[in-house]
Parts: sequence; C-alpha cells; structure tokens
Amino acid sequence: MSGLPITLIGRGLFPRLLTNRPNLLLGHSLTNQQWQRFFAAAAAVSTKMNMNVGTIGHIDHGKTTLTAAITTVLAKKGKAKAAKFDDIDKGKEEKKRGITINIAHLGYESDKRRYSHTDCPGHADFIKNMICGTSQMDAAVLVIAATDGVMAQTREHLILARQIGLKSIIVFINKADLVEDETLDLVEMEARELLSLHGFDGDNASVLRGSALAALEGTDTRC
Repeated sequence: MSGLPITLIGRGLFPRLLTNRPNLLLGHSLTNQQWQRFFAAAAAVSTKMNMNVGTIGHIDHGKTTLTAAITTVLAKKGKAKAAKFDDIDKGKEEKKRGITINIAHLGYESDKRRYSHTDCPGHADFIKNMICGTSQMDAAVLVIAATDGVMAQTREHLILARQIGLKSIIVFINKADLVEDETLDLVEMEARELLSLHGFDGDNASVLRGSALAALEGTDTRC
C-alpha cells in the first residue's frame, strides 16, 4: 500500500479525519505503517457513538460559559475546537444585552462518543428558541447557579424538556466557588426535588459542582 496517493480518499471517505490531521496533506504518499495508523484512527472515528446534548437553565447561570469551558478543556486534549464565550454569543443583540438569544451548536468528542452540543437561551423572551434546541437533544445539562439556586427559567426549561420527551438530565451547580458547602447542599437538594417533581429521577440524577468560569480560565478543570 506504500506510495498510494492520499488523494484517493482525501476528498471522499475520510475528509473529517484529514481535516483533524493537517500533516496528512493531499498529494502526499504514506508508508505502510502510516496507512495502518490512518485506518486505525478512521475505525475509531466511525465506531464512536453520536450524542446530542445541550445546556439549559435560567438566564445568567452560566450555560454559555460552561459550553465554552467544555470546548476549551477538550481542545487541550485534541478533542474539540476551543470556542470563546463571544464566539457562542456572537449576535449583535446578544453582545449588546449580554445574554444568549439564539441557539448555538458546537461539536466535541470524548474517547467513546462524539457530541453535538446545543447552547440554549435562558431568557423567557426567547423560550421558542430554547424549545427548538431541546427538541434535538438526547440529554441535557441543567445549569443552576449556586448563588441563586432554582429560578423561574430553571423550572420552565425543565418542564419544557419533559414535555418534549427528554429523559436524561445532568445537573451542574455552577459558581460553587462563591458559596459555602452548606449552600451547595441546599441547592442540590432543591434541584433533586425539582427533578422528581417533573417526572425525572431526582434521587439518582448526577449532580456536579464546579465553576465554569474557573475551568474556562484554566484555574480549575474539575467541572
């Protein structure tokens, strides 16, 4: 197989793989060992499960910051393209008001899955956009700021998610570095009760605590 031009497959079967490996330039040839590595990587890409996920929750609780943080952390591992906050909230009105209005779509991957991530607006005025976003999700991350706890759009988004048929919810308690542990415990209890109230498995739901901003800035990657 040595010497075969990569152009034979570069424009068809594996364009995404080539895009992620800029050293494999069109027109170059590969050795047998390079071909083996290439097809092993291609097989890994093709067998990864696709999953649609997204962030929901009250306005200003950190949904977009968390989305940006996820891509930034994974970008360091070569599994995403880092997206800045302003890249996600890129509309003129969004920048002016400092809130997410339109849904945003990003992609990243783990060792086992490829993710299509939807960042939903939290403001009540743009709830129709949020519905469009959640209708495509397999699972969602409900972001709750520890400084506020459960708020109006927290409840509303959860109700809509249930009505649309979303079954898997993970709770991320954001801004955990700004409150005491006792407050975090209370927010988690409130979140679990809210999940149970609206037909989700609140007792067994995954609840994570962290700071999306700290992760985005590189001072804490635990979230």
